[in-house]
Amino acid sequence: MSAQHWTESRAEPDPMPGAQDSCRPADVRTAVRCAVACRCRDTGTPCDEDALSDALLVASELTTNAILHGGGVTDVDVDVDEHDVRVSVSDRSDRLPELTPALDTHGRRRTGGRGWPIVCRLARAVSVSELPSGGKRITAVVPVF
Repeated sequence: MSAQHWTESRAEPDPMPGAQDSCRPADVRTAVRCAVACRCRDTGTPCDEDALSDALLVASELTTNAILHGGGVTDVDVDVDEHDVRVSVSDRSDRLPELTPALDTHGRRRTGGRGWPIVCRLARAVSVSELPSGGKRITAVVPVF
């Protein structure tokens, strides 16, 4: 059972393609901070500040990737349990995340493409699920306690 839970759903697409999504990476980072702070306060258990930084970066990368590559954020859940923060971000795309080589075909360093490897490296577990109505949900679990 989670000690703290936060959810934001977006049923309708943005009215203007390319408009700033109403669920921004900063919003999800704030939700993670609040959920962890509430659990710390309620249980008297401190969190590992370095691990919290990892969880904040994972939340930011998942949200940014949904905005840039997934057609926008449709749902966000943040759960905190005894040891972990679980961040789930849903988007409109059925396309699975993929690793992008650091160099292009001409041997030049690419910009971008580092978010998914960061998520996979910092999270204890990562899962990708297809949604019945289309799109996907990516869940990352980061230990913080």
